[in-house]
Order: sequence, then C-alpha cells, then structure tokens
Amino acid sequence: MHMHGSCAARAGAGVLIVGPPGSGKSDLLLRLLDRGFRLVADDRVGIDGLAAAAPPALSGLLEVRGLGIMRLPYLPSCTLALVAALGGSTERLPSPERHPDLDLPLIRIDAACPSAAQRVELALDAVLGRIENTVGAFRA
Repeated sequence: MHMHGSCAARAGAGVLIVGPPGSGKSDLLLRLLDRGFRLVADDRVGIDGLAAAAPPALSGLLEVRGLGIMRLPYLPSCTLALVAALGGSTERLPSPERHPDLDLPLIRIDAACPSAAQRVELALDAVLGRIENTVGAFRA
C-alpha cells in the first residue's frame, strides 16, 4: 500500500507522518532530521506490513518550501513504530489511539507548534519503552 505522507526513523524505528496537503508534513520531517532522525520518505510512503520505504523515484528526495526539492542521504527502509497525524485539534492529556489501518500507536500533533519535533521524539521514545508515559497517549 502507498500512503500520502512522510517518514523518518531513528535507530531503525520509523515515524509515519500523515495529514492533509499543506499541513506541514515535510516541514516536520525536516525538523526531525535536525534532531538526528534519518529521512526514509517524503510525499509518498510505500508500506508493506510495518516496513516503510520511499517509492524508487522519490528515494532521498525532500521538498523544502522556498528552496525546492533537495536530494539528501536516506535510509532505504525502516520498521514503523508510530503514526503522527497532523491537523485538527490536540488534547492536553489525550487518550491512547491507534491508526485504524496499521494498528500502530497514533498521536495528533500541531505541526506549527515550535516543539512538534520534540513531541514526536518523546512519543517514539515512549512507544519504544525508553521513557514512561504516566498519563496520556501511551498509558492504557
């Protein structure tokens, strides 16, 4: 299956970023790269089970508004661990959610928030058991 979205990974664990056109997927991806994540895919993500990769024609390409399409180092694939959905409102203490098609933990993020990349990073660490989420998105 192919999804409209972007994907970044850290230590092989991937985050799928989804949202409507213009919601900030590529911009959030760029901010995650600045935090040590690796580019997997931008604009279209091929998904097979939980494996994510860019379609061959888009491998290593990232659209940066105001600059154009840039070729960057990239990971050929990763294993998805988290879905970050952009747009809409975010709750202060959200209940746990799962992506309906992928059965992965899902967080809702406002990409315009200055700490959006840090929030995705913390969410990934919580999903992977590196930190504890005492109340909120990952607490059953």
